[in-house]
Amino acid sequence: MMKLAKFLFSVFSLVGATSMAMAQNYPSRPVSLIVPYPAGGVSDVIARIVSPALSKKLGEAVIVENIGGASGGIAAQKVLNSAPDGYLVLQGSPNELILGPLANSAIKFKSEDFKLVQMIGSAQIAFLVRSDMPVKDVDSFLAYAKKSAQEGKPLSYASVGPGSFYHLLGEQLSKETKIPMTHVPYKGAGPALQDLIGGQIDFFLAPYGKSHDELAKQGRIKLLAMLNAKRLEGVKEYPAITESKGLKGFTYSIWTGYFVKKETPQAIMQTLNKALGEVLEDPAVKSGLDANSLLIAKPLSLNELNKVYGDGTAQFRAIAKSINLQPQ
Repeated sequence: MMKLAKFLFSVFSLVGATSMAMAQNYPSRPVSLIVPYPAGGVSDVIARIVSPALSKKLGEAVIVENIGGASGGIAAQKVLNSAPDGYLVLQGSPNELILGPLANSAIKFKSEDFKLVQMIGSAQIAFLVRSDMPVKDVDSFLAYAKKSAQEGKPLSYASVGPGSFYHLLGEQLSKETKIPMTHVPYKGAGPALQDLIGGQIDFFLAPYGKSHDELAKQGRIKLLAMLNAKRLEGVKEYPAITESKGLKGFTYSIWTGYFVKKETPQAIMQTLNKALGEVLEDPAVKSGLDANSLLIAKPLSLNELNKVYGDGTAQFRAIAKSINLQPQ
């Protein structure tokens, strides 16, 4: 028995020493930044703004890898299937890590399987409709949606997958206005936007990016409002949703952060936390995120981030419960 105890102690000591050495040498090779959607959406834009600055801070290349599907669940699972060594970092949000497991029965992980190592910011939500829709603002949109539904042609709205935040927004909009609407899921915001431009779908409550402003100015889509409580810098020409009569309280945004497996050594999480905190202060990163109207986060400690993630999990689970979201 004593020999077994000594053997186990030696094994655990060796594992501990190996983990400590790995943490001290981290990173010693390129780090992959996993984006849970195809290229072309706001998530991809954020990653490509952050990755060069993060590479400088870590002293190793940071490679952006786009993996779409299952509302971000495929990308998240890839991170969970990897070693907890900090070489796969997920750029995630409540969309993939909190709502995904509630909506998709094929997703087996829980929100608590990940640790948040730094926030990056909050995306504003834009109310986008196809260019040929005969509406000029949110209230005329609601009137048009009601008439279409009464004629047996409910308007269609895009999301980045069943149970995604944008799916919930569409469901909530339908519930609040009592207007039937049809959900059309996509693998990412990029493909959804292409179909909106092509007129295959009617509207998309989407994370705002500068490309939306350019498309609206070109007349390829209409941007009716931002789901903000007031007009914010950079998007002041577009009404806040509170300026409408029919959707005054429909204000929403969604945050994005960087995650690793919960078993990742504390020293590696601290390295990422510090590097990403410094990235948030980088002038090129700040201007790039600001140009895309992302509300930049304040760097937080790991303890503060644990609370932010816990509170966010409770909040988004409550939203899912309010529309009776069921796993499919």
